[in-house]
Amino acid sequence: MINEKLPKIWYGGDYNPEQWDESVMEEDIRMFKLAGIDVATVNVFSWARIQPDENTYDLEWLDRIIDRLYKDGIYVCLATSTGAHPAWLAKKHPDVLRVDYDGRKRKFGGRHNSCPNSPAYRKLSERLAGTIAERYKDHLAVLVWHVSNEYGGYCYCDNCEAAFRVWLEQRYGTLEKLNKAWNTAFWGHTFYDWDEIVAPNALSEEWGHNRTNFQGISIDYRRFQSSSLLDCYKLEYEAIKQHSPNLQVTTNLMGTYSELDYFEWAKYMDVVSWDNYPSMDTPFSLTAMTHDLMRGLKSGQPFMLMEQTPSQQNWQPYNSLKRPGVMKLWSYQAVARGADTVLFFQLRRSVGACEKYHGAVIEHVGHENTRVFRESAELGAELQQLSGRILDSRVDSKVAIVYDWENRWAVELSSGPTVALKYLDEVHKYYDALFQMNVQTDMISVEEQLDRYDLVIAPVLYMVKPGFAEKVEAFVARGGTFVTTFFSGIVNENDIVTLGGYPGKLRKVLGIWAEEIDALLPGQQNDIVLNKPLGALDSGTYSGSILCDLIHTEGAEVVAEYGSDFYKGMPAVTVNSFGEGKAWYVATSPDKTFLQGLMAHLCEAAGIQPLLATPDGVEVSQRAINGSTFTFILNHNAEAVQLSELPNTFTKELLSGEAVNGSLAIAAKGVAILES
Repeated sequence: MINEKLPKIWYGGDYNPEQWDESVMEEDIRMFKLAGIDVATVNVFSWARIQPDENTYDLEWLDRIIDRLYKDGIYVCLATSTGAHPAWLAKKHPDVLRVDYDGRKRKFGGRHNSCPNSPAYRKLSERLAGTIAERYKDHLAVLVWHVSNEYGGYCYCDNCEAAFRVWLEQRYGTLEKLNKAWNTAFWGHTFYDWDEIVAPNALSEEWGHNRTNFQGISIDYRRFQSSSLLDCYKLEYEAIKQHSPNLQVTTNLMGTYSELDYFEWAKYMDVVSWDNYPSMDTPFSLTAMTHDLMRGLKSGQPFMLMEQTPSQQNWQPYNSLKRPGVMKLWSYQAVARGADTVLFFQLRRSVGACEKYHGAVIEHVGHENTRVFRESAELGAELQQLSGRILDSRVDSKVAIVYDWENRWAVELSSGPTVALKYLDEVHKYYDALFQMNVQTDMISVEEQLDRYDLVIAPVLYMVKPGFAEKVEAFVARGGTFVTTFFSGIVNENDIVTLGGYPGKLRKVLGIWAEEIDALLPGQQNDIVLNKPLGALDSGTYSGSILCDLIHTEGAEVVAEYGSDFYKGMPAVTVNSFGEGKAWYVATSPDKTFLQGLMAHLCEAAGIQPLLATPDGVEVSQRAINGSTFTFILNHNAEAVQLSELPNTFTKELLSGEAVNGSLAIAAKGVAILES
């Protein structure tokens, strides 16, 4: 539980009363009570208000806000305000300003605008976090600490370049080891002094988006920048903990955001929180996968939904309204997959600047007689009704998909074989096949233990880090089923090719070796010929795209072959018996029908059952605690659905309180929570 002072699913969101006259707050609180809002995230972007100069702090206005909220039973998620530095700080300490990818020095403006290796930024942000923590450490309103806001963006300034060299020396120890790790003999790049190394950007090794001459240098700079921003977070974290050791500390992540290694960040977060902003056409399974990834950052611990919009966003090309019922539906999707909070950005719409058209519980009209407010109040009442029943419950999965940010960087920085290969897309394809069957799936790191799973899938595991191949071998030998795909096992953690044949260190467990990799043109496909049925998947011809590995078996059984081109008849899908288990290799990116059939076969063979059989567009997830199980059924369709022949283990539906007698009708965009 995040904080026992409020033992329910928290409901509320970002609140910025400093943007209005204080009298507005009285009306806001009246409406908060109507909506069931019990948590407000405050002080997110108030650094300039708190600190008008380097040595002056003004927190009396924040005292009044927190005290007034708490008077009416509204707790706070208290932020440190360091997500955007003040103008005076940029003027007095220009080292705080970032240098962009093209080598241009920024001026004051925007947010995500502080150099993570600026001495001034580190010193003053740490001091501010400590000052706030010392003042409010014993305030009964404070439930959790919120450091900065949505960390992101890289800097290429002289401070970062110098810090990069120090980071590299700590990582490699000697220039000899660094030159070997980066293969600097290529193009005469051998370094003889640490000061010869420069940041990889448009002025040096990189050009365009994810294009680089030296993958090792570019991957390390991404590691370094992620680590640098994490160091800034850790400075504030420790400053808070000095005064408030017992309250949990978080910062809001951004799902599959590519620039930061969130598995590494999560090690230093007491509770994971993230901001969920899908578009209206985002696949429901991609949002579900991202929730599962956020839950997986801390090995299944419940997380905080820190931000979502009650209605529309402001920064996408087309900012559609959430249709009636969708806000509630998507909120329950988060809860179903491990969220113990439902928080919005924002509680009242801003009157100016770029977020004035971003949705809010309280619209610009300023009263409760709006569709959005009514829906918000309905959800607030339901979350109050659920109380603590679901709180701190866990999601139990027997299937895991491996996700690795560093591997993603390496795949996307690769100098071939195709620009069409997108790591996130390939991972999602496998997740979606399981999602459509209502098979619960964890998203895990390469550091996670595999023992509790029966099926582990690692799509496009291009980079194999030390120890992971051995972990896979042990998992399969004990009886597990492992699946990986084309373009896997190619390089080590420094993006240096593992010689001796692809898939490198995975070659033994997979029982194959890959000779060549063919890149298919957009719209081009090769046939996947399945000569005998695979479970419920009929024999016949399917299709593969993007890449085709030309593989040879070394003990593996050929499950399917290519049907065309000069490699017709070569293996397209193989399975290798290894100890008590099996290791599968899918040598191309298969079509949806084949992939769903393969996943169904593997789950059936491993004894993994879907949670429920449902019509298309109906999502199922499950949480359990203290012997009780809660099955969430989410109808994403625009029409009602009828479920029949439900297991007799279900006793009642929690939102209606009605008994379940074998069948259930769920309205369009509706939700049911079945207890058993």
